[in-house]
Amino acid sequence: MSRLSRLSRTRVLAHAHVRAAVVAAATAALLAPLAACSSSGSADGPDARADNKVKPGADERPVKVTVTPTGERVPAGEPVRVTAAGGTLTSVTVTDAEGRKLAGKAASDGRSWVSDRKAAPGAAYTVTAATRTEGGTAKNTRATFTTAEADKVNKVDWRPGAASTVGVAQPISLVFDNPVKNKTEVEKQLRITTSNDTEGSWGWLTDWSGRDRVDWRPKEYWKPGTKVTLKADLNGTDSGAAGGWFVRDYTTTFTIGARQTVKVDLDRHQLTLVRDGKTVRRIPVSGGTPGGDKRSWRGTAVLMAKEGTINMNSETVNLGDAYNKMVDYSMRLTWSGMYAHAAPWNARYFGNSNQSSGCIGMSDANAAWFYGQVRPGDPFEITGKDTKGVVAPGNGFGAWNLSWTEWQRKSALR
Repeated sequence: MSRLSRLSRTRVLAHAHVRAAVVAAATAALLAPLAACSSSGSADGPDARADNKVKPGADERPVKVTVTPTGERVPAGEPVRVTAAGGTLTSVTVTDAEGRKLAGKAASDGRSWVSDRKAAPGAAYTVTAATRTEGGTAKNTRATFTTAEADKVNKVDWRPGAASTVGVAQPISLVFDNPVKNKTEVEKQLRITTSNDTEGSWGWLTDWSGRDRVDWRPKEYWKPGTKVTLKADLNGTDSGAAGGWFVRDYTTTFTIGARQTVKVDLDRHQLTLVRDGKTVRRIPVSGGTPGGDKRSWRGTAVLMAKEGTINMNSETVNLGDAYNKMVDYSMRLTWSGMYAHAAPWNARYFGNSNQSSGCIGMSDANAAWFYGQVRPGDPFEITGKDTKGVVAPGNGFGAWNLSWTEWQRKSALR
């Protein structure tokens, strides 16, 4: 090939390389903006890539917590309610000024919570709600409210006393200072637990004093050794019209003693103490005089209290001036005034005639022995042809004179 030809070919190749370089540069210039839009491009550096990521919770709204009641001196008697919008409740704590807590339950979806008990009158409450957003952010919300004082307070007198040991017929008895119209609401707050799942029922009565009363008795006499607990969670419960509010809870525990039954046969003028199915002693007695207001009651009476030496005045039981004397070894059986006691003035009648003013009398020696054997809660099963009738449920502890079905019907929850 000639020198001229070689030079021409070299120029052609050179021009080709220049055009290729220009095209490559132009192409790179066109592609550069596209590379800048890619999050995987290395040209922007690691900081720029981090800025482009969505931060956790950046778009989340806080959970809105609502607590009711709210404010100062709000009416008592309503449960505390907590709701959450935009998230869920993880825990709720409601505490009064004395550190007592209101337990409650959350809904299955975690959006609401309601206290088991109602807000009590004259109390200050603090509500702490722990929440979590849908994105997982946790937060605590705190709220407070106070309730108005009660215009009227209802109180309770109850038996038996705490830590006592009682007989197999002892009921649990609550007598209220003021009327109870909301019997259903009150009865719902009363809980009985026993060591052996004893079956029993509440029954509403009118006490001998005229006040409202509710008793719990087992279906049958208690089993010896049974341990019993009453929890009356009444604080914050409204008694109803003219009754006022309960402003405290009540609790008592007791144990059932030996299986003792006192059988009184007024026709044979005899008292028999039976323990664990065996006769311990028979005692000659004299019951109430037949034919008038001095007759004794029959049926099952329960020993209410051992009162020792007391003054007995017939005028207090509407028997005129028949007697007014100090009486030893007095054991109360009814509110209307029937006792078992020492009656040495009637010694000639023991075992052969009923000549008392309604009580069951015996000698000093027998009364002293018997007084030491029995305990409150022991049943006295009294029989006799000429009596005033059966002991009423509210006259002492006469609930045992009703059948089990009759007693169950006296519950406000039946």
